Amino acid sequence: MDAGAPDKQLVRVVIFQQPYTLKASGDPGETEALAASVDSLMNQIANRSANADAARVAVLAALHLADRLTKLQKELAGIQARTRDAATRIDELLTATGDEPGA
Repeated sequence: MDAGAPDKQLVRVVIFQQPYTLKASGDPGETEALAASVDSLMNQIANRSANADAARVAVLAALHLADRLTKLQKELAGIQARTRDAATRIDELLTATGDEPGA
């Protein structure tokens, strides 16, 4: 076993009325919270979709989560770009005043 690898614990969760035993590293509570979030999303989708089977609900939930992830990635990229721009402006101001970073 790799000495640097975190120990994995078994975590039992229920998602969309199905029990799962997962191997999770880190805090089991985080895995339980993620499972609860997925369960809630799938139940919301099922309640809005008449006669939707579990596979369809799972696909719709996956698409919803992928959309959320893509939006967050775009938001993060915008924040990173603004941070780089701000750092560049600060460096320019410090250089103009003679207070170069690291001097």
